[in-house]
Amino acid sequence: MVMKQVFGRPQALFDRPNHYCAGCGHGVAHRLVAEALDHYGLRGKAVGVAPAGCSVMMYDYFDVDTIEAAHGRALAVATGIKRANPDLFVFTYQGDGDLASIGMCETIHTANRGENISVIFINNAVYGMTGGQMAPTTLIGQKTTTTPKGRCTATEGAPIRMAELLAGFDGVACSERVAVYDVRQVLRARKAVFRAFEAQLRHVGMGFVEVLSPCVTNLKMTPDKAQAWVEHEMCAVFPLGVRKTLRDKEDDAQSQSTTESDPNAT
Repeated sequence: MVMKQVFGRPQALFDRPNHYCAGCGHGVAHRLVAEALDHYGLRGKAVGVAPAGCSVMMYDYFDVDTIEAAHGRALAVATGIKRANPDLFVFTYQGDGDLASIGMCETIHTANRGENISVIFINNAVYGMTGGQMAPTTLIGQKTTTTPKGRCTATEGAPIRMAELLAGFDGVACSERVAVYDVRQVLRARKAVFRAFEAQLRHVGMGFVEVLSPCVTNLKMTPDKAQAWVEHEMCAVFPLGVRKTLRDKEDDAQSQSTTESDPNAT
């Protein structure tokens, strides 16, 4: 009897042990990105860009060309690669301390210009590898190495919702927030990653996916409790869902084209 394989490791992932902390969402997110690379046949033309932090370890796992950027500069490097080589498929894989803090300037201007890049943003509400400091996404009351009594709105402000922020830019083709705390959410996250890749393949602008993921080490929780924390605490502050769809972007372009060709169109 011939057995049919129905599940296996994506070709875009190297066959090697996962070094991430037990319960961390990076491993799941890596698989989803790899599945998208395989699905669209991008292994031979993809370039991944990662900054400092846990994200930088992507070059140990993805079987595509990768480049390390300085902390916060992944989108600047990705922009240069894409503009110099428009036929390449360029994606970044970034954490919250990088994309929303040190690299906020690069993030905002890349979105505003509508660079044709796919962005995978891992939001674990803290600086992970680089010291456990407060990130722009740290929750109110959450204790970190720089907020030992908990984040306070009066002194540190409120958490920044990047999916909502970037959805407001015309250059962003799609923006979505997902999580990986259970199978249902992982399947939704997979679809979101695919949509962000499609945005680049359609040449309609920047595709953005925010992935809520626990940092079990800095939360000082067991994996199951950390996943529950994401579901009940993080999702209350960062609601899951689509903030901007590919259809929205395409409808806007079609509407503008109709208006320009027919001044009387409404």
